[in-house]
Amino acid sequence: MKVSDFNYELPEKLIAQTPIKNRDESRLMVLNKEKQTIEHKIFKDIIDYLEPGDVLVRNNTKVLPARLYGKKETGANVEFLLLNNIEQDIWECIVRPGNKLHIGTKVIFGEGILTAEVLEVMEGGTRKVQFHYKGIFNEILDEIGLMPLPPYIHEELKQKDRYQTVYAKYNGSAAAPTAGLHFTKGLLEKIEQKGINIANVTLHVGIGTFRPVKEETVEAHKMHSEHFYIKQEDAEKINKAKKNGKKIIAIRNNIL
Repeated sequence: MKVSDFNYELPEKLIAQTPIKNRDESRLMVLNKEKQTIEHKIFKDIIDYLEPGDVLVRNNTKVLPARLYGKKETGANVEFLLLNNIEQDIWECIVRPGNKLHIGTKVIFGEGILTAEVLEVMEGGTRKVQFHYKGIFNEILDEIGLMPLPPYIHEELKQKDRYQTVYAKYNGSAAAPTAGLHFTKGLLEKIEQKGINIANVTLHVGIGTFRPVKEETVEAHKMHSEHFYIKQEDAEKINKAKKNGKKIIAIRNNIL
C-alpha cells in the first residue's frame, strides 16, 4: 500500500492554533458505519453514544516539557527533544542541528542550571545524552522546558497544562494523547454517573509522532516501539465488558 494513498489536503486555516476555552466544547464528528451517516456534534455529546456497562479506556500518560533550547560551548544555538529515559540521567534525544552535535559536544541550558554531553549517535540519528544538574530533574524541566507541540502548531502555548489531559498521571510522553485533551473532569464524572466504566492504560507516546514516513509503501516503514503498562484491575474491566458484549472505546492519539 502506497503512503501517497493517504494524502489529502487540509487547509492551514482549519487547524486551530490555540486551545478552545472549554475543552469539551470542541467539535465532534460522528461516523455511523451501518447507516453510512455523518453527524456534526459538540464533544460533550459523546456521552449520548455510550451505554451503561461500556468501558472508556484512557491513556493517563503525562507529557514532559521535553523541548529544550540551549547553546553549545561555542555559543551556537541548539534544540533538544527528550524522547526516552535510557537509564538514570541518560536520555535518547532528537537534536537540531544534528550535523553540529557530535560525540563529546557539550551544551548549556537555562544559564547553566542544566548541562548535557553527547555520548553516542544512535540509529536514526538520535543522540544518547548525559545530563548534569543539581536538584530534581523534573523540576528543572518544568522551569526551562517547553511542551513539544506538533509541527503544525505555530502559536506559543501560554499554559502548559492545556497540553495535558485532565487525568494525566505518569511522566514519560514526548507528546500528548491528543484525543483525551477534550475531556473535562465534569464530563468524566457524568460518564461514570451514567454507569460507564473507565479503565486506564499508560502508553508513553514516543519518537514516531515526530518522524515523517519517508518510505514509498506503508509496509517498508519501520515502526518505533513505545512503553505501555496496564494494571490487572483495568484489564479485568475490559475483559468483563467484552464478555458481556459491551462496547470498549479507546481514546487514542487523535480519534476515539
